[in-house]
Amino acid sequence: MVSSKVEKSSSFLVATDKAQVSQNEIRQALESSDEDAKVQAMQKAITAILAGEQFPSLFITIVRYVLPSENHMVQKLLLLYLETIEKTDAQGKLLPEMILICQNLRNNLQHPNEYIRGVTLRFLCRIHEEELLEPLVPSVIANLEHRHSYVRKNAVLALTAIFKLPKGELLCPDAPELIEKMLQNEQDLSTRRNAFVMLAEHAQDKAVAYLFQQIDRVADWGDILQIAVLDLIRKVCRTSPEQKGKYIKIILALLQSRSSAVMYECAVTLVSLSSAPTAVRAAANCFCQLLVSHSDNNVKLIVLDRLQELKDKHRDVLRELLMDVLRALSAPNLDIRKKALDIALDLIDARNIDEVVGVLKKEAMKTQNRELEKGAEYRQLLVQAIHTCAVRFPDVAGSVLHLLCDFLSDTNTASALDVIYFIREIIQTNPKLHDTIIERLMDTFPAVRASRVASCALWIISEYCTRSAEEISAAVEMIKGCLGPLPLFKEREAGDAEEEAEATSLPIPIQLAAARPAVLADGSYATQTALPGESLPQPAAAAAAANVPNLRALLLGGDYFLGAVIAATLTKLALRLRALRALPPSSLNRATADAMSMIAAMMRLGESGAAAAAGLHPMDADSRDRMAACLRALAGVDGGGVATVWLEECRASFATLIADKQQREAAEAKQEKAKAVAQPDDLIDFHHLKMRKGLSKVEIEDAVASDLARATGLADAAATASNRLNKIVQLTGFSDPIYAEAYVTVHQYDIVLDVSVINRTNETMQNVSLELATMGDLKLVERPQAHMLAPGAQKSIRANIKVSSTETGAIFGNLVYESTGYADRSVVVLNDIHIDIMDYIVPASCPDVQFRSMWAEFEWENKVAVNTAITEPLAFLDHIIASTNMRCLTPPSALEGDCGFLAANLYARSVFGEDALVNVSVEQLPDGKLGGYIRIRSKTQGIALSLGDKLILKQKGSP
Repeated sequence: MVSSKVEKSSSFLVATDKAQVSQNEIRQALESSDEDAKVQAMQKAITAILAGEQFPSLFITIVRYVLPSENHMVQKLLLLYLETIEKTDAQGKLLPEMILICQNLRNNLQHPNEYIRGVTLRFLCRIHEEELLEPLVPSVIANLEHRHSYVRKNAVLALTAIFKLPKGELLCPDAPELIEKMLQNEQDLSTRRNAFVMLAEHAQDKAVAYLFQQIDRVADWGDILQIAVLDLIRKVCRTSPEQKGKYIKIILALLQSRSSAVMYECAVTLVSLSSAPTAVRAAANCFCQLLVSHSDNNVKLIVLDRLQELKDKHRDVLRELLMDVLRALSAPNLDIRKKALDIALDLIDARNIDEVVGVLKKEAMKTQNRELEKGAEYRQLLVQAIHTCAVRFPDVAGSVLHLLCDFLSDTNTASALDVIYFIREIIQTNPKLHDTIIERLMDTFPAVRASRVASCALWIISEYCTRSAEEISAAVEMIKGCLGPLPLFKEREAGDAEEEAEATSLPIPIQLAAARPAVLADGSYATQTALPGESLPQPAAAAAAANVPNLRALLLGGDYFLGAVIAATLTKLALRLRALRALPPSSLNRATADAMSMIAAMMRLGESGAAAAAGLHPMDADSRDRMAACLRALAGVDGGGVATVWLEECRASFATLIADKQQREAAEAKQEKAKAVAQPDDLIDFHHLKMRKGLSKVEIEDAVASDLARATGLADAAATASNRLNKIVQLTGFSDPIYAEAYVTVHQYDIVLDVSVINRTNETMQNVSLELATMGDLKLVERPQAHMLAPGAQKSIRANIKVSSTETGAIFGNLVYESTGYADRSVVVLNDIHIDIMDYIVPASCPDVQFRSMWAEFEWENKVAVNTAITEPLAFLDHIIASTNMRCLTPPSALEGDCGFLAANLYARSVFGEDALVNVSVEQLPDGKLGGYIRIRSKTQGIALSLGDKLILKQKGSP
């Protein structure tokens, strides 16, 4: 049975871990003459009452011994005590003993000390009993003219609180007039601000009149008063949009304020009210100024978020300020730099690309300073940004090539990988840089110490060293120098004790990264032994310090995959020499023999007992087969047709990959531009024909922008209304005494529940309250207020809930009410509201290398078996993409064909910055059904489980 007692609200909380004291102890301390003892006793009494204790007999003691005290601390604690205790009886009438307090409050309001007056006025702001306040109103009004500003500003707050009460207009009908009169002569900033806010809330016309009366002095007002002015402008423009023009001029004037808070509020208000280019440009300038002048990283991140929103709607205006946005790169925080680069890369065009690349080059040179915090990560961001610029504008590639090549020997593997991938793409798309890239790459290659970087560099050399025999010969000599003298090790001679120490030239084996499962493009698993982003292991660094050539050090560390790449490179170079026919047969035979001897030396290393004795694992079968295939090709065993595969088809496949990537990017850009800005049958607005009399440029631009918004926003409004209907949740049945339904709004970290309740009975319901409880990472911000419902009446109750992660959450609740004729309260249990993960994740894209790196790094995996009525793999993939709000990273060309098997990678990012990775691997079974698995990986458990539950529900689809 629910208790009939309603939970009381409290205006303040006191945390304590001390044991509660008895009422007698508090009474004895209060009756003593020691003021310090009274202070401690009052504090204990207040804490106990807030904790739920009831001390009914303590009130008379406090009236007798505390009320007459002249100690200011005791008087303040007395007011807090009065704020805490219950002042009305069960019927809501004022308790008789409160008359004693009323006289004391009147005396305090006329006290000669301004502090006593001020704290008493603050106390009155939190009192809601009209009978207690009514005799005090004249004293509160009298304090509006007190000599001290502390009393005056609190008197304004008290009068505002009294006027807000349901019967406030009866208690003080002329409050707005009194405040307006006071405002004309007031000099104190806080008092003027409080008075202006009161007028803005309760007499908006008087606040507007005062604003325009003082319009020439607004720019000189204090920051708190200027922010109050901006609040008033937002309220007025929301109710009367046609008046925006004259208020925009005030906002533009306030943009010159010395206060960062006022500048930010001005810019946000300006963007929300107007789409005129002049207004947007002024707001963007303000944001850029804050970005540079403010030192707080949180402020910078917030400002960058606002610039991101501006970029989506006003790209052309923000493009003019691109260099100002890039000044944020001077901040040491990596998140700020990343956001600034993301915004800048969306704004580059042919006119500003040279300036942007120049800034990026300067920043990249700064990262060579070892003292720079997180220099390797920042360098990686810059390399990726330069890569993007060079791909979109190939003409700038030559200016950054030499700088980037210096980073190939970077100890941060991820940064060096980005550089080599950039070089690989540029050499294919920009033939003019062919000679420069090959020359620079061969100069830098001996310093490369990362296996994957060396592998990619060797592939580039093997595919693009085609111009002359001298170039090919130089490449072969460079590889020979990086391998060092052959053989790679010496066989141990039995019985030779003196040469035991140098019987093998194998150094301490390089311990590769711990093997982790990696997902391949076809969805199968392989062992990954080197991860991007990891620095070289210590033994490798030791080998480098010993001046061991780079390829030799990596091979002696057991990297046989690199050995297979070296073998393929030597084979291609030798075959290209043959195809050129520029050397005599003897020279060709010598080059072929050298290549075969190097390949044989690597094979002997992988199969030798000395390598096994040194702790290296034996060569894997795949690498051995590839090296054997290279030897057969060099010996001419496989025939002439194989040379075409080696020399042409590898490069042709890469060219197809690049062309497909460019085609997809062009299609996405075209689709983005194809979004309808206006309908064909819209009216054309000739703003040159508008009446300009008395209007400023900003007002004319704003009127045009508003007309455009009205003309193009109708379709969006209809779509929004349709989406709203889909988010309504029925909470009770039609036969329940109260019918309730909720509209759920999810906005990043906030969930807003708008619950509509209807009284279905013929009786009045009192104290109708919505009681909510949450499960998961959801927290109720505040308890909704209780309401009274007449028969058939409807009320809207709003509840705010905070979200901290994408973990599955649910909201439970009851509607509790009191009805006439029932002693106890009635309860209606509400239907559960489940929060959909789809509201938190958005489609995103990332490079394939980054996807594989995250897949290997993330710990949480949820494996979902495919169980669907859909019979086509591609149709099933499309259904999964539509159901999960994710983006398919696998290119469409890789999904073409009808082989009965499909593997694809999907990616999304949550609003909390969490990454969600999905791999779909399905095959068509002999009975026509689909089988396979969907694997979900994430850094946190919540998103993996929530997304898995969503897939289980949605994957069945329709046949």
